[in-house]
Amino acid sequence: MFFRTSRFKKSFEMLPSKIQAQVVLRLDIFSKNKYDRILENHPLHGEYAGYRSINITSNLRLIYQDRGNDVYILYNVGTHSQLYE
Repeated sequence: MFFRTSRFKKSFEMLPSKIQAQVVLRLDIFSKNKYDRILENHPLHGEYAGYRSINITSNLRLIYQDRGNDVYILYNVGTHSQLYE
């Protein structure tokens, strides 16, 4: 089950519709296998310790938190530089 933060919703709404569709597609893949190779799912460190990231495109990332029991908090989506700098 996905829960979306207001930050995620705002970032998602600012994406072009083609990229929004890509996010939806990746979340569908995630819901079937969160460790599918295409997602490059990995833990984050530093200020994002406790969060994980998946690749949406070569430059777009989605940050989420795994709360267990198939509950995921979608925290933010954006380019690598928007999220980590």
